Amino acid sequence: MQETSSKGITPSQTVGPFFKYGLTPSGQYHWNDAFTNNLVTPETSGDRIRIEGRVFDGDGAPVPDCMLEIWQADAQGRFADPQDKRALPNATFRGFGRCGTDANGDYAFDTIMPGAVPDPDGKPQAPHLLLAVFGRGMLRHLYTRIYFGDEAANATDPVLALVPTDRRATLIAVRESGNGNAVYRLDLHLQGDNETVFFDV
Repeated sequence: MQETSSKGITPSQTVGPFFKYGLTPSGQYHWNDAFTNNLVTPETSGDRIRIEGRVFDGDGAPVPDCMLEIWQADAQGRFADPQDKRALPNATFRGFGRCGTDANGDYAFDTIMPGAVPDPDGKPQAPHLLLAVFGRGMLRHLYTRIYFGDEAANATDPVLALVPTDRRATLIAVRESGNGNAVYRLDLHLQGDNETVFFDV
């Protein structure tokens, strides 16, 4: 019989959840030590919204240790980036957020509705968030977008038009009824029949 080391066995996952330890400078290993899922500051202008949902694996089980990042334009369609040379009225709005999923696979971001931005050819894009998904067993993170179900500009968005019609719903957050700020819901499926459309970028 082979003797088992007191240090235990090699973990079954190849990537993470160990990666989260390198993202939290305080050493407390809370998801929000370095960045937050609340992008709104007191000076930020725009309609407040909340994006929430769950992350599922290919078997339909919730993924409790994903990390999600979003990037977005402000309400005027401007990015907080040196490459965007336009004036930035929301000087304190950085347009970047990060959160982890909880034990039920739930995630949430509090932010503002982004404005329309042009694509590289100058065609207007529907308001959207850019989303990156990091998770165990994934050697490369996944990129996708979150669109809004009540946005008429979705019909002419040049990127959404590249997605097969029967798969577009995997990118469109549905507005839910509620008091106060608008709440949009989009569940993410990493694999399986309802797999979210991810982009090769």
